[in-house]
Amino acid sequence: MAKPDMAVVAPDEASAGPPRFESIERLFVALESPLLNYALRMVRDSALAEDIVQDAFMKLHAQFGQVREPRRWLYRTVHNLALNQQRQSAKTAPLSLCADPLESPIHESIDPRPLPDENIARWEGIGLVRLSLKALDDRSRQLIHLKFNEDLSYKEISDRTGLKIGHVGYLLHHALKSIAAELAKMGVVP
Repeated sequence: MAKPDMAVVAPDEASAGPPRFESIERLFVALESPLLNYALRMVRDSALAEDIVQDAFMKLHAQFGQVREPRRWLYRTVHNLALNQQRQSAKTAPLSLCADPLESPIHESIDPRPLPDENIARWEGIGLVRLSLKALDDRSRQLIHLKFNEDLSYKEISDRTGLKIGHVGYLLHHALKSIAAELAKMGVVP
């Protein structure tokens, strides 16, 4: 019995040239492992080498009747597919996994400015906050102004207004709660 990697020659083909394998199945059994090793040496990735060899056999299957020397043809096809893969991978730059996202090359290419629709939404939100501020009494508006526009502490606000520190905190809390309720009515916040 012939070994699987030996060529099986039909009697009328004995003088026609190089031996041919009887079927693509026998060819696969004989050459899959050597072709995988060959592809793996070229691409250095076992999954990719398997894909290349499978692709080569699929191509051979599609034109098996026209290929005179399938062994050579398969090696040449695997070689060419591996080279094509190397060219493709040379065109793509791998993303490095950085511990600090600020050091990543992706971060450098991000435009820090907001998109136009984000700007519009922001300005609408600011306008709605201003409208809800107008609904507050004068003292609450003054406290909000001192806290958020002048960035004063509760103690500094207390010194300016003559209110106790605890009362400043209480009034600010309720003023902000009123603004949040107004914004929720308008559908800005949930």
